[in-house]
Amino acid sequence: MLRIKTMPIVSKYDAKTQQQLLDEVMDVLNQHNAPKDLALMTLGNAVTNIISANYQPEDAYKVAEQFGKVLLQSMEKQA
Repeated sequence: MLRIKTMPIVSKYDAKTQQQLLDEVMDVLNQHNAPKDLALMTLGNAVTNIISANYQPEDAYKVAEQFGKVLLQSMEKQA
């Protein structure tokens, strides 16, 4: 299976578990032939929903900001 590039993180979850979940998410997007803009919108909505459902409003912005920073760092390493 194709190894998908991931965001750099320090996590309590092992890399195998993370990769398996990522593979499953990507499989769903591929099964629906989701174009890249729809895939990004859907993943963005998922992130928004996870943050909104799990963090108080006063913390949600900081979590989203940190997520964005890590995403940008991930992109810089790939460039």
